[in-house]
Amino acid sequence: MILSRAGAALQLGEGVDQGDPQPGEVVIKVHACGVCRTDLHIADGELDRPKLPLILGHEIVGTVCGVGSGVTALKPGDRVGTPWLGWTCGACGYCRTGRENLCESARFTGYQIDGGYAEMARADARFCFRLPAAFGDIDAAPLLCAGLIGYRALKLAGNAERLGLYGFGAAAHIAVQVARHRGQRVYAFTRPGDRRGQDFARALGAEWAGGSDELPPVPLDGALIFAPVGALVPAALAATAKGGTVVCAGIHMSDIPSFPYRLLWHERVVRSVANLTRQDGEEFLALAAAVPVRTTTEAFPLADANEALRRLRTGAIEGAAVLVP
Repeated sequence: MILSRAGAALQLGEGVDQGDPQPGEVVIKVHACGVCRTDLHIADGELDRPKLPLILGHEIVGTVCGVGSGVTALKPGDRVGTPWLGWTCGACGYCRTGRENLCESARFTGYQIDGGYAEMARADARFCFRLPAAFGDIDAAPLLCAGLIGYRALKLAGNAERLGLYGFGAAAHIAVQVARHRGQRVYAFTRPGDRRGQDFARALGAEWAGGSDELPPVPLDGALIFAPVGALVPAALAATAKGGTVVCAGIHMSDIPSFPYRLLWHERVVRSVANLTRQDGEEFLALAAAVPVRTTTEAFPLADANEALRRLRTGAIEGAAVLVP
């Protein structure tokens, strides 16, 4: 399914040849690919400079069917997952200090590199993860971005005993399970009036669930904002206790409105999450199997990618949408 320009519907491309793997690459037969809100941001033109035409998708689960020269860690038949971070230089100051998520020359799957809305995909073998056998293909797909970004956001929020999750979609429905496993108390915020989403959050272990226009019953020690809504930043700060951290966990967000300094005072912190590292991936996939995380998914045939994106845009997906070739 090919994006030709921002704002256009994806078009089915028959007979697109991904070619032979280049040195260091693998070719993957795609079994499932998660549909992420970042895909919407790219398709809608909110993230500029994508490779066009482009195959979206960066939550790829599949089987290696070809390996390029120099690849020794993977072989045909191995099941792997391919995430958003698709390549880094390994030489810049960020890469050399364990912060490859900030690499100056990073390239991203389904953005500068063709992704997994396809039957076949190519990937740098160094950025493919082996997946725990406990997860089926469809269940594993959301772990590769929704899960990974949620995990990194949880790490950056520190040891928040009372944790708020703003926007209860694919990432939050995984993060709540990890947080509860760690002994944290979770408070979930949905679109005002979204009773179904609030029931979903409570079913997964949230102690309280309400609208994003409400205050929780207790002050929060930390908050993760998954919804791409800048107005939630001052709302989360208002709900957060002294010394708390608000983490903006999306790659794109609408403008943050001005707010009084008193909301930030008392050593509150606002910070963002950018991408992931391979260490994040290894840590999270092991943790997800130990919890064990249970993903809620809705599967769509590959040719229905536009419908899956439409449903995601309108908030009609409970958990995560996954495309299946």
